[in-house]
Amino acid sequence: MTHRRNILSVLLAALLVPLAASAQPAADLSPEQAGRPRAQKIDEAIKLAKDFKFQKEGVLVVGTTTGRLPFAAYATDTKTPVGNAPDIAQLVADSLGRKLELVSTAWADWPLGLQSGKFDVVVSNVTVTEERKEKFDFSTYRNDQIGIYVKSDSKLGAIKEPKDIAGLKLIVSASTNQEQILLRWNKQNVAAGLKPVEIQYYDDDVVQRLAIQSGRADAYVGPNAIAAYEARDGKTKLAGVFSGGWPQTAEIAVTSRKGSGLADAVTLALNTQIKNGNYAKALSRWNLESEAIAASRTNPPGLPKN
Repeated sequence: MTHRRNILSVLLAALLVPLAASAQPAADLSPEQAGRPRAQKIDEAIKLAKDFKFQKEGVLVVGTTTGRLPFAAYATDTKTPVGNAPDIAQLVADSLGRKLELVSTAWADWPLGLQSGKFDVVVSNVTVTEERKEKFDFSTYRNDQIGIYVKSDSKLGAIKEPKDIAGLKLIVSASTNQEQILLRWNKQNVAAGLKPVEIQYYDDDVVQRLAIQSGRADAYVGPNAIAAYEARDGKTKLAGVFSGGWPQTAEIAVTSRKGSGLADAVTLALNTQIKNGNYAKALSRWNLESEAIAASRTNPPGLPKN
């Protein structure tokens, strides 16, 4: 057993060394965030928000879940949230002529925190759903996508539809929407006489990546934002992408209290940043260009209730 553990350690080390030594761009994890895109105030957006009761004078208080990049994590000072969500929040605050104050919150706590007025808005990878729209307003800023990633030198072609995964060995996390989507695709393929997929589950990200690099698995299926960020090391590449609400589309949005009068101002702010290029910069910093939207929408159709 000890000998087998030693072999595994050597294999993991062999994987980690080239990752560390690769030419992937270094993420800016400084609390100063000198490279974060900034924006000018937008008078029209400020007017649209004139009836909103902000928590603090001259400040936009934003709740965000600080857990994992590229969404949000702590800077090197271990207290300042950085990532794509803070970048989007900064653009909205700048547009409204306000200073940004980020408040870290657990994912399970953001709805109550927002309803109770602890935050003015939440920017935390929140998907628009019809159920949530009963309590909140939404201003969209990113597509909710699932990515299929393969080894960078993989000979697999583009994966665009269910039949393209037939016979593949796929890694996915258990009890996730992407697992359910894969299972539906597989059922459809088998019914059509195609080869079934082999689904693999891993609790350790390093072992998962080793499975792709060694050829034990053909592809990883998971949240595109996270997989795209990890793909900066050049070890994997995008082979396919589909909506996190397949077959429906799904979008991520800045979330505000229902009827509070802020959503339209935020939507205008986001659309202005999309047009002037700041939005694209905020996505490219975290390798999220593939999830860009053409325009922000207030309360678009969301994922239907079960």
